[in-house]
Amino acid sequence: MKRKSDITVKLTRTKLILILTAIIWIETLLVYYGDFKLGIEGPLQVIISIFNPLGFILLILSLANFFVRKKSFVISLMVLFALETILLVANVIYYREFSDFISINTMLSAQKFNGAMGKSIATLISPHDVIYLLNLGLIIGLPFFTKNNLITIPVRMVNKVALSCLSAFLIVLNLTISEMNRPQLLGRTFDQTYIVKYLGLNFYMAYNTANKVNEDAEKNKVTTVDIDSPLQEAAQIYAKPDKKYYGITCKKNVIIIHLESFQQFLINMKVNDQEVTPFLNSLYSDKNTVSFSNFFHEVGQGKTSDAENMLESGLFGLPTGSLFNKLGPTNTFQSAPAILKQKEGYTSAVFHGNVGSFYTRSKTYKSMGYNYFFDQGYFNQTEDSNVGFGLKDKLMFKESVKYLEKLQQPFYVKYITLTNHYPFDLPDEDNDGFVKPETSDSVVNNYFLTAHYLDASLREFFNYLKESGLYDRSVVILYGDHYGISDDRNKALAPLLDKDPEQWDEFDNIQLQRVPFMIHMKGIAGHIDNEYGGEIDVLPTILHLLGINTKDYIQLGTDLFSKQHDSNVIFRNNGMVNKEYTVLKKSNDSYNIYDNKTGELLNIDPASDLYKKIVEKYEQERHLLDISDTINQKNLLRFYTPIGFKPVDPTDYDYENEVSQLDKINDTLGNSSTSVYSQNNDKSTVSMYKTDAPESTE
Repeated sequence: MKRKSDITVKLTRTKLILILTAIIWIETLLVYYGDFKLGIEGPLQVIISIFNPLGFILLILSLANFFVRKKSFVISLMVLFALETILLVANVIYYREFSDFISINTMLSAQKFNGAMGKSIATLISPHDVIYLLNLGLIIGLPFFTKNNLITIPVRMVNKVALSCLSAFLIVLNLTISEMNRPQLLGRTFDQTYIVKYLGLNFYMAYNTANKVNEDAEKNKVTTVDIDSPLQEAAQIYAKPDKKYYGITCKKNVIIIHLESFQQFLINMKVNDQEVTPFLNSLYSDKNTVSFSNFFHEVGQGKTSDAENMLESGLFGLPTGSLFNKLGPTNTFQSAPAILKQKEGYTSAVFHGNVGSFYTRSKTYKSMGYNYFFDQGYFNQTEDSNVGFGLKDKLMFKESVKYLEKLQQPFYVKYITLTNHYPFDLPDEDNDGFVKPETSDSVVNNYFLTAHYLDASLREFFNYLKESGLYDRSVVILYGDHYGISDDRNKALAPLLDKDPEQWDEFDNIQLQRVPFMIHMKGIAGHIDNEYGGEIDVLPTILHLLGINTKDYIQLGTDLFSKQHDSNVIFRNNGMVNKEYTVLKKSNDSYNIYDNKTGELLNIDPASDLYKKIVEKYEQERHLLDISDTINQKNLLRFYTPIGFKPVDPTDYDYENEVSQLDKINDTLGNSSTSVYSQNNDKSTVSMYKTDAPESTE
């Protein structure tokens, strides 16, 4: 009979690796479903989320197999297991504070990260975190356990490689299935949450690190002289402001309303004898509104974030993916919030019903110099308050008032709406009786219903502006960010636009890139302007209206009111449009040129002067995208600071406890406070906001 002390549990190295892998795997799943809000929906996403941590964890721990000596194997396994545990725990704590995941930039800026935490880490610890102490016990006890229980025979090289190959196979399989469920998952990353949900924390860290290395490599290739060429070209692009409009909105509050997925054809359109957007229709033709009928979106894969980037910085998005996600947290910007703050003392804020991590907004807005960012966490959440990507628009506008009224004036604020976002879902109780069309495509039908809801939201918000007195002190700018109906659904839409679906072509697709752009202010000489322009032209237009000359800034659009305005609009999808022609570059370097009046494809001889002139103009405009890409991808704005402008330091901004920040400023300023709240004798104006949203409570 064996003595008790002789009883041992013999383990091979592979079995030990598998056991530790299983421990980290299970703990990761507990974090996925207990601490993170990954938005996992449907059986396939559940399966993907369960298995996505496995491959990478196994790959990392299997590296210990390549140490031949037993002691080296044990030490390396301890270190790798400890690193996995630390990464997991650190992300849990960081997520509780910031609703985001730790990036390589955060790790490299540990000192700033510690300061940004705000709360002490102790307050972020939850009782169930005790489970991670078990890992600490495993790490400490591993050498003692393996002393007598680990089989000393080293693993054969073929088995080591086989285990690593199995790990790599699991990673590739997970990536393949994830791409099937979410096409272009990495190419069109909207939110880091998607990478974690589909591919896991380890993959996210590896992907984030690879991007960082690639970005740094690109940026390190450049020197201060590389900014010279873009600076010269921007100077040539610059268009002088029209004296009639220059400075007419000076010192006014600026309220930007970002109309999600809203296309121009909705304006003045009827379905089933109902106006789709009655309020916007009235605003479009109002005597106090300048409306542009030939204004186009120019976004790429970054879509909403591309539109924001053009609005704020006067530069285009990237050729692939979202600039906000790829470069936003680290790049240097010369954006509207910072310019207005430094030039005219504006306070800036963003209101958005989605989470701050989407498009990495909570980081990018700091780089742009936004004072405040009120994301989903700042609004009341109920079981019925959200639809699609976040808070319903009526609720978002109403709930924003308690923050808006405490901003110091003048302010520059941006509202990003959400309800009119694909897949355009809206509960029946939010419909005021609007009867949607009955095309063959339910997405097209629902699009009109959510657009109608957005319109009603705007009417309620404008009523509040008038009731509170903000209307008389503000200029309101509304613009559509990008298409709502994608090209593959345009044929279903065609009959509603009195078009023959069988005759629909690429020319029609380009024409549907029109989105609204309206400038509304009491006293402005309202009219419908037929000038051609695009989203890249918004920033210089706004700044000139405010009396800030854009000559010293690198911006690639031109003031829409300027007599020198460039009316050629360039698109990311190899297209261009102007007053006369719509041009599409084909893959074989030939060009399809359409007459805008007739919509007909012109048969122009490639050797003719007219053809050469059109192609030359197309390539000149296309060059603007190249200039923008060079500036963005190499972060060239760090080498140029306009006179009187101070580069933004993102660490100066904190989007935690913003209510306390607002109250402190109002209290400190006392009688000097310019907020609506202070000017209303420290009484809230929230009661002035009236909404028919069924979820709203007074």
